[in-house]
Amino acid sequence: HHSPHRIGSSARAASSFETAGGGYSAASQQIVDAHQQAVGTTTTTAAHTTSVSSHQVIATLSASTAAAPVSPLVMAAGATAALATIALAAKKILDTPSREYVAGADTVGNEYDAWTEEGVLEYYWGEHIHLGYYTDEERAAGYKKKDFKKAKFDFVDEMYKWGTQAIDSSKVKKVLDVGCGFGGTSRYLAKKLLPEHADVTAITLSPKQVERATQLAKEQGVHEKTNFQVMDALNMDFPDNSFDLVWACESGEHMPDKTKYVNEMIRVLKPGGRLIIATWCQRDNLEELKASGTSEEVMANAYENLVGFTDEEKERLDFLYREWAHPYFISYEEYARICERSGVVKDVTMADWAKETIDSWRHSIWVGVWDPWIVVFKGPKVWYKTIREIVTLERMHRAFDDGLLTYGMISCTKK
Repeated sequence: HHSPHRIGSSARAASSFETAGGGYSAASQQIVDAHQQAVGTTTTTAAHTTSVSSHQVIATLSASTAAAPVSPLVMAAGATAALATIALAAKKILDTPSREYVAGADTVGNEYDAWTEEGVLEYYWGEHIHLGYYTDEERAAGYKKKDFKKAKFDFVDEMYKWGTQAIDSSKVKKVLDVGCGFGGTSRYLAKKLLPEHADVTAITLSPKQVERATQLAKEQGVHEKTNFQVMDALNMDFPDNSFDLVWACESGEHMPDKTKYVNEMIRVLKPGGRLIIATWCQRDNLEELKASGTSEEVMANAYENLVGFTDEEKERLDFLYREWAHPYFISYEEYARICERSGVVKDVTMADWAKETIDSWRHSIWVGVWDPWIVVFKGPKVWYKTIREIVTLERMHRAFDDGLLTYGMISCTKK
């Protein structure tokens, strides 16, 4: 699906930035090179033609100065103009999504492979690639006082408690973790939360994540109770009615078909089993959709479900979709409606945990400020990507804060 609000390709942004740098290309070129390395683009010949080396700039300035001295005021004005040009070009690059979801290109798997190999995400976020949980008391005391990684374990505890209220969790034997990341939740469920007789099967699109998750399971002594596989959540190999509990934490964001995502998880769930979903969502707009006369069926479809959102909100959503390989979001209310429409579930429950999770976004930035060295030693490509991550983390915080995005919790039992 393609958005009508696209800003333009990253390659075009990079090229325009390089051209705009003009005589000051020595400074701008470093940023452009990092941008091109990070997103895999190549600089056009035309852009190279317009670039001038720093040696040429120095030679030109020296010759000009010898011929006619330039006043400090003129030099300062020129430097200010150059810095403004660089700043505007940098802003354009950072405002242009660089990691767009592309159907059929394994975008999600490739991105998570890259993050796994870099090691930066695991270093800061630990074994759990999802948001943390902060109580009212912890938020009042200041989120930065809480251990960032512990917040993620707390989230798993709270999600398990919330999601299994409607069933007897002591009878759970087989669990499926859909979108398992490094397998942190799978291992934690196997070690602490599940009954001793239970085991966890976990799937992801990333071979590197499977490799890392399996390695950590062996190190932690839970490899016999966990099994990690590369598998598409929209086309799972498991037979119908295979699992007592299906767990999906922050994987729905990456699914190009939300209805199929939910229905496939319900398919592999045993009768009496529980489905628990946690996912980033956008504001529900069903009433605006109804008022416009648009069919309610489009609520689960990419870019067709934005009736009632302002142009500015659509632009913000478009960036948040496309920067981290998300096809699109839907509301948590719509996830609940998809469950209901399946016709085979009961006890559908939903909640918004935006308040409990919002501090994760800025906390993630702060842990990097306090301990920047892994990024420092990785070099310009990772520096550039880290700057992009900081920008996106702050955008996510603001979207949670003003209600454009929510944190959806959805659970139901198969009849």
